[in-house]
Amino acid sequence: MKANRLINEKSPYLLQHAHNPVDWHAWNDETFAKAAAENKPIFLSIGYATCHWCHVMEKESFEDEEAARYLNDTCICIKVDREERPDIDAVYMAACHMMSGSGGWPLNIFMTPDKKPFFAATYLPKRSRLGRAGLIELCERVKTLWVQESQQIAATADGVTGSLGKAFEFAPAEAPGIRLLDRAYDDIALSFDGRNGGFEPAPKFPTPHRLLFLLRCHDRTAEPRALEMVERTLTAMRLGGIWDHVGFGLHRYSTDGRWLLPHFEKMLYDQALTAIACLEASQVGRTPLPAQTATEIFTYVLRDMTSPEGAFFSAEDADSEGVEGKFYVWSLAEFRQALGPAEAAFWEPVFNLKPGGNFQDEAGGHQTGANILHLTRPFGRWAGELGLTEERLRLRWEDARARLFAARDTRIHPLKDDKVLTDWNGLMIAALAQGARVLGRRGYAEAAETAARFILETLHDSDGRLFHRFREGERAIRGQAGDYAFFIHGLLHLYRSTFDVAWAEKAAALQEVMLKELWDAADGGFFLVGAQNRELPVRPKELYDGAIPSANSVALVNLLWLSRLTGDTVWADKADQMVRAFAGTIGRQPSAFTFFLCGLDFALRPGQDIVIAGESGSPDAERLLSALNLTFTPNQVTQLKSGDNASRLARFAGYTDGLQVVRGKTAAHLCVGSACKESVTDVQGMIDRILGKTNEPR
Repeated sequence: MKANRLINEKSPYLLQHAHNPVDWHAWNDETFAKAAAENKPIFLSIGYATCHWCHVMEKESFEDEEAARYLNDTCICIKVDREERPDIDAVYMAACHMMSGSGGWPLNIFMTPDKKPFFAATYLPKRSRLGRAGLIELCERVKTLWVQESQQIAATADGVTGSLGKAFEFAPAEAPGIRLLDRAYDDIALSFDGRNGGFEPAPKFPTPHRLLFLLRCHDRTAEPRALEMVERTLTAMRLGGIWDHVGFGLHRYSTDGRWLLPHFEKMLYDQALTAIACLEASQVGRTPLPAQTATEIFTYVLRDMTSPEGAFFSAEDADSEGVEGKFYVWSLAEFRQALGPAEAAFWEPVFNLKPGGNFQDEAGGHQTGANILHLTRPFGRWAGELGLTEERLRLRWEDARARLFAARDTRIHPLKDDKVLTDWNGLMIAALAQGARVLGRRGYAEAAETAARFILETLHDSDGRLFHRFREGERAIRGQAGDYAFFIHGLLHLYRSTFDVAWAEKAAALQEVMLKELWDAADGGFFLVGAQNRELPVRPKELYDGAIPSANSVALVNLLWLSRLTGDTVWADKADQMVRAFAGTIGRQPSAFTFFLCGLDFALRPGQDIVIAGESGSPDAERLLSALNLTFTPNQVTQLKSGDNASRLARFAGYTDGLQVVRGKTAAHLCVGSACKESVTDVQGMIDRILGKTNEPR
């Protein structure tokens, strides 16, 4: 098949479509000029490389010669990778919600050459069936209307575009108090699935930022159910089929209510955010499973999702050989061949393998012979039933898992989307940096530092601005709000884990750029793209914390963190403006903005500001930092002043200038809220005072 124009693109998703008979164009000025010159509508299709239903529509319609003829005859066709262009996706997803009441991917838009949408839908079959409009019939209808009812189309497009701006408007209000956090908690508790873990009915998404919020609720109120919801959800995901028991890592979401049958793609952001939730849950410390899960997520990411330069790839596909999940499922014959009959027989009941398969697909059809490995109960309970210690059972499973992994590795692997995105890398940098201090693994911090240096050296311009995407030696697309917010967040976590002031300085510098480029001076908050970006009918701004937190939610936390680190209240003033700008909208449904509420919790509750003055690596300093790292204190800001960094830290955080570093001594300087306490040099006294405990933490 002859290649179309997408053959010159870098996006793996666009390259997947480069040999379609559809005459695809990239999103650029030349394409829209062509549509205007030929007086044709635009067919815009947005998806991503690991989207299962995007593959279904490609196979059914975009690879089909007949469907392609209708599209090419009717429209100028544009393909967009939503991960490369979240701004384009945000605008036209808002249009889809306005016109159809729902959204998702693939996202398909018919619009005028001046980018005004007049029809929107998600998956479209080739021909109409079961009440769903078909692509061919839509092309026929659009072609007729374009010629005979052009004024009607123009009026519809103008009306939709005129309303689009309202999708990115938010209601201001006075800054809310703690009661808003309580309301969000009540809403989440009502939606909790007490039997299976997670929230709401199927499909079930990980949404780790909801768990982060619940952990802060537990820390604030000591409400046991808040912690129970977190632990039961993390355990259910870890035991279920959404977890890759052989190769580690989390699949995208569960199509059923029991976390059994996933959509099998793996996204970098899910790994990062789930790892962070697990790390924070492990600090609360009732079960070792969250720490194990975080460790295994990092094993997967560092093994399979890390470039030779140390940056992180974006995703792995659900499909291989044209079948979703084929790489991950097992027939009994395959399982027994990999382990041998006796060992396989031991593990088959543990992981619930059945001769005819152990799951049904989304249509209710049984998958003949296919099994998704999952645990019906934790290893501890299985160990008792099998007459082994839990440690012995885990060692035996590790041996079996390694053999299954080797056998699976010979299969045809799903496509790896190997583009590097600044925003998602920022999330993984944050997760690894946090993992370094919570799990005591210096190697995680080193991996995070390597990735951060790659972003700064490759996706950071001489003018201080970021780029969004890197692939095959090419950086492209000016950085958007998520790139700044998430990468700054990663740098702040790196600073907390290494106390290298350079990371904090770079975070502050990028926050200045973000304010200059993206701040909404009229209404507050951050736009998704800069004012110079005039490609879209409206300038989008996002707040909803969906699969990943919004850039505004993460930016709120960053501003508060920087204010506490530097002592500069300008950052806090901006945070206050953000809270007021969005308070009315958040107040209507607070549980939809849980990462933003983590920031609000950070702002409202008195936090501890700690400066440890002592020689880096000294036993007393290390003992104190270890105690801090192992305890869940989400609103605590910690700095280390040593002889090595004293002058540089004083320039970054002027209030540290007068704190003395005495050779051979370690002192902790503690402030709570706006009140500073007397400095302490007794290590156990420091631990007791800072952590509010009478005994040294575990």
